[in-house]
Amino acid sequence: MMKPDAYLVNTSRAPIIDMAALTNALAIGQIAGAAIDVYDHEPVPAANSLRNTPNLLMTPHIGYVTRETMDIFYGETLDAVEAMIAGTPIRELMP
Repeated sequence: MMKPDAYLVNTSRAPIIDMAALTNALAIGQIAGAAIDVYDHEPVPAANSLRNTPNLLMTPHIGYVTRETMDIFYGETLDAVEAMIAGTPIRELMP
């Protein structure tokens, strides 16, 4: 039901897209293109037909990433590693 010049973007949940229908729509030019960041199986197997689908941009489940998120994530990771090396862990799992 999408227009031929439409682009589909999914960075949310893989099951909301019928991947067989999407690959067919892209192969026959029913829609202009798609970008997906979530998959039924991750990582996508090498032999999966998605890898050869025209007009499909695939990213490795990083659609949520912003510079700010990465700064926080890596900053907190570095803090945790330094604390562990110093013998004073700051994030311990409780038994």
